[in-house]
Amino acid sequence: QVQLVESGGGWVQAGGSLRLSCAASGRTFSDYAVAWFRQAPGKEREFVAAISQSGDDTPYGDSVKGRFTISRDNAKNTVYLQMNSLKPEDTAVYYCAARLLLTTTLDIRYDYWGQGTQVNVSS
Repeated sequence: QVQLVESGGGWVQAGGSLRLSCAASGRTFSDYAVAWFRQAPGKEREFVAAISQSGDDTPYGDSVKGRFTISRDNAKNTVYLQMNSLKPEDTAVYYCAARLLLTTTLDIRYDYWGQGTQVNVSS
């Protein structure tokens, strides 16, 4: 098993940047594909980005392409989500999730989840 803890959320003005971190503990982190999802009040959970075990596969959701970048440092057991040009519609709780197999955009395919970190973007 792996335990995930997100951090880095907070308040930012539109156009600003934040970097989220997903720190893992437990089983070998490099065995896991990791994804970020987000959920705004009253909305369904949305795929944001994912990264494969080696980092060579990084799919993004359409709403964040060109603005967000996912990366990982297996030596530090951490996945990052660099968020630039933030918009008010990016306001949500952001979750990281992990699975042992290939990256996927489907949240139900991920086995391990963090508790989430709140991101608020003001206009």
